[in-house]
Amino acid sequence: MQELTRDGRISNIELAERVGLSSSACLRRVQELERSGVIRGYRAVLDRAAIGTGFTAYIAVGLSDHSKASQEAFERSISLAPEVKECHNITGTIEYLLRVEVADLPTYKVFHTEVLGTLPQVTAITSYVVMGSPKDDRA
Repeated sequence: MQELTRDGRISNIELAERVGLSSSACLRRVQELERSGVIRGYRAVLDRAAIGTGFTAYIAVGLSDHSKASQEAFERSISLAPEVKECHNITGTIEYLLRVEVADLPTYKVFHTEVLGTLPQVTAITSYVVMGSPKDDRA
């Protein structure tokens, strides 16, 4: 799985050589990983700046109440926001951690004000702007 994680486009022959299996055995294992849902898909790693989303921020979001209805309403709203690339319900002093990608700081301000700032469930927003990513293994 490590080899596929590094390069999802690797040929079956090359993968088999790297992991020490025959091509047919390797293919069967990969197909079983796909069938069983261990491999959920393949993605391309994009240059965010090249596609106009070079500004990344992580946002800690606190909700006004901890009810299921409040969480579901927040999650529905966030699922409609294309700027939000990840939304995690977490433990601790806040309920959610978001990863947001936009073109620049003015665009982020619009998202912060017009999207997050208008959600009735939101009572706390703390932004952490990414200045660099010396390690990022996400696809």
